[in-house]
Amino acid sequence: MTHFGTSAKFIDECKKRGLAPVRLHRLESLRMILSTGSPLVPEAFDYVYRAAKKDVCLASIAGGTDLIGCFVLGNPILPVWRGEIQCRALGLAVDVFDENGHSIHEQKGELVCTRPFPSMPIGFWNDRDGRKYHAAYFARFPNVWHHGDYVVLTRHDGMVIHGRSDAVLNPGGVRIGTAEIYRQVEQLDEVAESLVIGQDWQGDVRVVLFVRLREGLKLDDALVEKIKGRIRANTTPRHVPGKIVQVTDIPRTRSGKIVELAVRNLVHGQPVKNVEALANPEALEQFRERAELAS
Repeated sequence: MTHFGTSAKFIDECKKRGLAPVRLHRLESLRMILSTGSPLVPEAFDYVYRAAKKDVCLASIAGGTDLIGCFVLGNPILPVWRGEIQCRALGLAVDVFDENGHSIHEQKGELVCTRPFPSMPIGFWNDRDGRKYHAAYFARFPNVWHHGDYVVLTRHDGMVIHGRSDAVLNPGGVRIGTAEIYRQVEQLDEVAESLVIGQDWQGDVRVVLFVRLREGLKLDDALVEKIKGRIRANTTPRHVPGKIVQVTDIPRTRSGKIVELAVRNLVHGQPVKNVEALANPEALEQFRERAELAS
């Protein structure tokens, strides 16, 4: 095997279990490890180079099923920078826009593609007038593909993804990518995975964090303070959840991505769209039941 494709969740789980592939396997032929599904945190880069292989190209990649490829991805002839996706894809006019549609660097903004590309879908099934297609990609910026990721182009011309644009938290008017919180929470051994939303609360937005803990653990005051303390120490006070709630499962799509919007809608008493796209729709029920706990 020369190329190993996996998910950020898989790498994180290996790290939490203390696995060290370098001790168990001969990996001479392995040249690239490609990770997708969610942002690959800097600590995961450290783990791979420490416990898997030192001379491998670790490539976090991101794109979409709809475009049959990646907007940003790895490159074996470029350096790997801890916590960053290496580069933008060839043949794709990938950029980052601010809210006014201006190109920006080293600032958080919207992932866009400013020109057509070979694998771009030309329409949706049963969307004869093209309204759904236009609303999905081109309503935000005229004639520019808006992918819906909240990102930053780094000084290395790499990219860091901070979460989905439509799931960005906005407490006190400060935009926070959900990945910024996941990075801190899921480094804790007690937390298997988590999901964070912004809840309309007393004229502002309150950060609500749902956690699935390791088997046999319960969320008590000490663990709540530990979670809040880690977030506060490594981010800002705005990132700290106003409420933390324990759940037994996290709803996700069939491709393994967690669905913050579905949970946010449930907490606000709004209908959930595209339930048929979920791999575990039954997980939504406990969020419906726990909506009162987040109030």
